[in-house]
Amino acid sequence: MRLLKGRLDPTVIVYLALLVAVVIGAILVATVGRNFFSAGNIRDILTGMSVLGFVAIGQTLVILGGSLDLSVPYVVSLASLLAADTMAGSSANVLPGVLLALGVAALIGLVNGLVVTKLRVNGFIATLGTGLIVKGYLDTQYKGTSGDVPWEFRLVGVTLIGPVPLSTLLMLAVAVLAWVFLTRSRTGHHLYAVGGSSDVARLSGLRTSQPLIVAHVLCSVTAALAGLLLASRLAVGSPTVGTQGGYDLLSIAAVVLGGTLLMGGRGSVWGTIGGVAIFAVLDNVMSVMQVNPFMKDVVRGIVIVAAVAVYTGRAIERRRARFASTPSVKEATDEPARV
Repeated sequence: MRLLKGRLDPTVIVYLALLVAVVIGAILVATVGRNFFSAGNIRDILTGMSVLGFVAIGQTLVILGGSLDLSVPYVVSLASLLAADTMAGSSANVLPGVLLALGVAALIGLVNGLVVTKLRVNGFIATLGTGLIVKGYLDTQYKGTSGDVPWEFRLVGVTLIGPVPLSTLLMLAVAVLAWVFLTRSRTGHHLYAVGGSSDVARLSGLRTSQPLIVAHVLCSVTAALAGLLLASRLAVGSPTVGTQGGYDLLSIAAVVLGGTLLMGGRGSVWGTIGGVAIFAVLDNVMSVMQVNPFMKDVVRGIVIVAAVAVYTGRAIERRRARFASTPSVKEATDEPARV
């Protein structure tokens, strides 16, 4: 069993856990007379994955580089407002609204990256500060929902391609792009190296700032994509839509649940998508069974702690295996000399 656990990739473990969650969820939903695999229920689960999936993909890039981004919920809200205000109900303004939201988000990500890499501020503190600045702007400039999203843009949030929502397909397309970035580009490879050990990466001749700055920019852009999706569903922009969703902590939890090391250097986008899917299945089952909202957080917390415990145990086992092959100094001293 230990050998099997040691060989399994964390991404494989995530999808095995997702399979277990689906089986248990289907049984629990059946006890209240509902069908877990009905088209409507599957559509609800996929729809629930989309927004958190966008944010978690970007968060994965940042965490792989050894940083964090706590400004994402405020970027989500700001992007929804900028897009809705710019569109103002006109289909001709859809493209300017989308470009403005993505551009401002990229600028916020650039500031985050520069503060983290050039000023040597911890990513937790730097992005928390940036998020509070954006929050202050939202609180002073907006007292409620604002803007008007045209009907053509609302289709993004409600269109189905067969049984699958268009928003889910767009999220998966962004996941593919992130996977290509991490596995096929030089910057992606350098991001893994920087997350593993920035000192070793620097001594190896890598420019450690550039990959982390790019990761922060991409993280803010994916958060803006989540904001655009929410604007298309709500038909307006909202200054609280990001914080109400709790996308900062939930995205970090999905990344950790997906097997990415919180210290950086190891993980994958597909593991994160599996983590997002597990949260979506748990939320769906608890909603169908009308579980108390406070209990949802309890269940999420238990799942996160269990996942981290499993990954920590695997890391300890691997470390033991590496040193087990080398005899200790005492053993070498006590061992009789061979003639």
